[in-house]
Amino acid sequence: MKTDWLFKHATVMDGSGTAAYIADVAVCGDRITGIAPVIKANAQNVVDCRGRILTPGFIDVHTHDDLTVIKRPDYIEKTSQGVTSVIAGNCGISAACAVVKDVVPDPLGLLGGRDEFCYPDFVSYRNAVNAATPSVNVASLVGHTTLRNTCMDTLDGPATAAQTAAMQHRLRQALEQGALGLSTGLSYASAVNASTEEVCALAGLLTECGGLYATHLRTEYDSITDAMKEAFHIGRHAGVPVQISHLKCAGEKNWGRSGEILSFMERHQQHQDISCDAYPYRAGSSCLDLKQVTADYDILVTWSSPHPDMAGKTLQDIAALWHTGLHDAAARLLPAGAIYFQMDEEDVRRVLAHPATMVGSDGLPCDPNPHPRLWGTFPRILGFYARDERLFPLTTAIHKMTGLSATRFGLAQRGFIREGFFADLVVFDPETLRDTATFPVPKQQAEGIDLVLVNGVLTFHEGQMTGHRAGRFLSRMS
Repeated sequence: MKTDWLFKHATVMDGSGTAAYIADVAVCGDRITGIAPVIKANAQNVVDCRGRILTPGFIDVHTHDDLTVIKRPDYIEKTSQGVTSVIAGNCGISAACAVVKDVVPDPLGLLGGRDEFCYPDFVSYRNAVNAATPSVNVASLVGHTTLRNTCMDTLDGPATAAQTAAMQHRLRQALEQGALGLSTGLSYASAVNASTEEVCALAGLLTECGGLYATHLRTEYDSITDAMKEAFHIGRHAGVPVQISHLKCAGEKNWGRSGEILSFMERHQQHQDISCDAYPYRAGSSCLDLKQVTADYDILVTWSSPHPDMAGKTLQDIAALWHTGLHDAAARLLPAGAIYFQMDEEDVRRVLAHPATMVGSDGLPCDPNPHPRLWGTFPRILGFYARDERLFPLTTAIHKMTGLSATRFGLAQRGFIREGFFADLVVFDPETLRDTATFPVPKQQAEGIDLVLVNGVLTFHEGQMTGHRAGRFLSRMS
């Protein structure tokens, strides 16, 4: 049997969440070709995995990597964590199907600059990803805000019937060309005035292709259960699964409500297909939004166009430096980015531990001072929360970032270590694996990842990118 890679004596956590086992695993080309207690083969590359864990490559289900995977295909931020596949197009914003006119509206600007949006349909984006051959596989949702910006003259109201029909046409075409589904970001000014009926009209197209509806809820603050009701209504109307993006209890008044919102989700799960994703930090990151400015928690400014020297300072410190109030200081900084320490640690843990939760980093690769989740999400789950804090078994943690994710998003023959599946594989040291990225110094790669294979190609090894890339565009169930 021809064998390119042979992993010997590996502790295999196969992505299913079941108990680990010791085995040899063989790879030929881009596929796993053998799993057995002992495999005897003349392999080109033999890796002794004693004391190491062998897992499927991690799947980051919530990213804003749309343009980064094309302009920086050696994507070390993700590959160094063991991520082999990313889902782009979240929170209502996607590079695919974007036609930007004069100004890139918030939050679409989180993805990149005006000249980078050159993919007016889904197939042109898919082709650009394949041409770049990034270090990770890429799949994408279509963003509702992207469709609105393409089909509407102004975003400050609901779409007309004609505008909704134009959006439906573009979405239907994208779904036929391989999009995973539709995402919304209904809390942002560019979509907050969209009606529920507008979203239902688009989500109804997902049924035929087996797509899903992923949503950054209309609010994650006081009225979160009302926002969840809206999301569940849209899912029922369309007859499709609902994915709640970065589920959280935001704002000091809502700390401690995670049990309530998870129970609320569970009651609706009895009648429809609902899941969620989360990142392992108590702070979120996005544009600096005057509606979210408060003295209740720290707000760290990550960039500011008019005042770049303020990056890395808290809004509170900037306001004191300028002898002004928080809102006045924030207004002077715009446009800007911020990290909001808006969650309670116990709520974060409770959401992460829920069986319906998978892992998504929600990192912003264009941010000059990014949230540490861009570099550290997956090692933090495995090292800090699973190993050190024992929030869940390591096998459960792996399941949340591999098998559960692949099944949810329809990534065929990925997410599990099984014969015939694609050879997206990670080897790591369970004792030394840890995230090193911090809020003050976020651009630091994790420790403990030995190697990463993407489609059978060694992409990351001994702390460095190899220069060999084999990432592909992934369509649903293809």
